[in-house]
Amino acid sequence: MQVILYSTDCPKCKVLVAKLNNKNINYNTISDINVIISKGINTVPVLEVDNNLMDFKTAVNWVNER
Repeated sequence: MQVILYSTDCPKCKVLVAKLNNKNINYNTISDINVIISKGINTVPVLEVDNNLMDFKTAVNWVNER
């Protein structure tokens, strides 16, 4: 499973990071704005799991289910 967090270190991003870390989910963080925009993302955080993009609420639910 490949997990990527697209983040600008905003408050919601920090919440998602804490949740991922609490569940010991391995992930990579991408904070390069150009990469984020090229993926069609216009709000962060976005979590990508196996090529499936999730907004903040969906991502939090996904992490909580783990």
